[in-house]
Formats: sequence, C-alpha cells, structure tokens
Amino acid sequence: MNAPVPVPVPVPASDHDRLRAELAALLPAPEVPDLPLQRHQALRRTVLTTAQAPARPAAARRRTGPRALAVPRLALGAVLAGAVALVLVAGTGGPPVPTVPRHDGAAGTHGRPPAATGVLTRAALAASAASRTEARPHEFVYIDSLVAHAARSAAGGGPPSLPPAHRRQVWLSADGTRPGLLREAGAPDTSLDEPGRVYELDRRGATPRPGTLTPAEPSVTRPTHAYVAALPTDPEALLSLIRTQTRATAEGDPDQRAFTAIGTLLAETWAPPRVTAALYQAAARIPGTTVLPSATDAAGREGVAVARTGVHGEQNQWIFDRATAAFLGERTVLTRSTDAGPAGAVLGTTAVLARDVTARPGETPAKGRP
Repeated sequence: MNAPVPVPVPVPASDHDRLRAELAALLPAPEVPDLPLQRHQALRRTVLTTAQAPARPAAARRRTGPRALAVPRLALGAVLAGAVALVLVAGTGGPPVPTVPRHDGAAGTHGRPPAATGVLTRAALAASAASRTEARPHEFVYIDSLVAHAARSAAGGGPPSLPPAHRRQVWLSADGTRPGLLREAGAPDTSLDEPGRVYELDRRGATPRPGTLTPAEPSVTRPTHAYVAALPTDPEALLSLIRTQTRATAEGDPDQRAFTAIGTLLAETWAPPRVTAALYQAAARIPGTTVLPSATDAAGREGVAVARTGVHGEQNQWIFDRATAAFLGERTVLTRSTDAGPAGAVLGTTAVLARDVTARPGETPAKGRP
C-alpha cells in the first residue's frame, strides 16, 4: 500500500512577508565590487544580453545526469542580492542609489549605506556617457553656482554663522592666457589671472623699470581648462599626480588634501567626460571615504553624498543626484567641536547650477549644461 502523499498547507501571505523580512535581516549588505570602468561596462553588456536572449526549449533544459543538489534559499538570496547590487552600479543612467535611512550627515551614518566606491563608480559611468562642448583655446569656461561660507563676528566671536547662499559666476580662460572674470552678488567684478604690474631693478641705484609678474604654471591646484583636459585618464596615475602636486599645499592628512583637490576640480572646472570619470575613480581609491544617505546642497537639492573627514574634524561632502548620479555641489561640516565651531556646524556649501563655454568673459550662455 502506497504511503499517503503529504499535501502542502498554504501559508498566509502575511507569514510569507514576515519570513521574507526575517531572511532579509539575516543577509549582510552586498559588497559593491571595485572593478575598473571597462570591466563594469563588459559585465553590464553580459547581464543585458543574457536577459534579452530567447528562452531554451524545455527539452533542452532537461538534465540527463545525476539530479542537481538543491540550493538553500538563504544562499540563493545572497547571490541574487549581489547580482542586483552589480546591476545598480553598472547602470549609467539607471535606477537611483539604493534607498537607505536618512539622516543629516553631520553625526555619522545609520543603517547600512552603500559603499562609497559604488556611488563614485555610478558617477564615473554617468560622466563617461555625458556629452560636453569642448572649449577652444581662445574661449572661456563658464560656471554658474550658488555659494555660502560661514563667518564669525569680529566683535564677539561665537559659533560660525552661515549666510544665505548667493550667486557666483566665473569665466575661466580655456588656455589660461587671457584674464578671466569673477562676478558675485553684492561685490564688484574681479578680474582673474591678470598679470600684476611690478618694478624691476637691474642693480642697486638703477632706475626701476616696469614689468609684469609671470603667471604660475598650470597645476592641479591652479588648473586651466587645457591642463585639466590633458590630465591622465588612468585613475592610479591621476591619483599619484594629485598626491604629488598637493604635497606642499598644506599640512595634515595627504589623503584629505587629495580628496579636497579632486572636489575643487569637480566643482570649479569642466573636464572632458573621460577625465571626470577618472577623477571619480581616483577618489574611490582614497581610503577613509564614506557615504551619507542624505545631504543637501546650497540650492536645496537633496541627494546622496560621498564624504571624507580630515584630521581637524572638517568633513568634505560631495553631493550627487540619486537618479542620474550627476554632481550637484559640496558641503563642509564639522563632525566634532573645534576652534572653528561646534559639531554639526556647516562651514560652507555650494551648488553647481550650470556649466558652458562662452566667447568672452561676462557673456551669459543661452542655456548652461550641468
């Protein structure tokens, strides 16, 4: 007599949800692979090609060998979670950064935010796919932004006070041979990089003769558009160059100097797509970078931020759009109380509104590009 066949008992949908939530809590957050940009693109093509391939007939899928071992549900869930994380990182204009609990970004992170490498890789992929107008040597790179920097009262001291953000427009000579222009709300226009007049003495007692100061050579800390456009696109070589050129700029953590220099290049220049992507990949190689699930730029735009804190407690935050991974702006926040102010104080904030190319300083483009 045959043994009775057990009949599965239906599980209520609510129990399914509870079981799924319990299993999800046991799974660690998937590590984001730190792969080269070319490898990410190759993996993305493989995933998309496999997903779009026609299904094989059932007969072709039938196994002829020994029965395969069953894969535990927990292990399968971990594999699927890792695959989802890879697709999220590889997409150039795809889904936003995985949702994580929000916080103000000044006092540490909550939950399990995605790795900084993952956010920077998405930014690199988005930058490499962007189209940019290349500035010719005689033209000017135009950057329109909102900025605010904290200041203390000269009379009473006290904590720093952050004023409302004001508009800042800058025109930078593409090849560095022409004076640029800085225009800020509430201040007179300032000519940039105009050679200063000096008087030279050939010998003691000689009549001074007029001359001009020779501008410094372009560098990472004094960039022109032409210099930035020629930077290495290999992330390791680029990071090595940045470390070398920022070595004598200030005291403190060399990694923080490199991180700050890259942030300035991202906010104050308009590099070609491949160079911008390399800057993000170089930053991903700097130790100590973290992700803040939520941060707001000077224009009030909220996004996800990659941050690094220096030895003096000043945390530099780069804010990215969640959906497009575009660079929005920066913030500098104190993570602990110092002579500069109390913990949580915002020392500076910016928002890049538009970038473009113009024929002359002072000329406003018809439509800027972010």
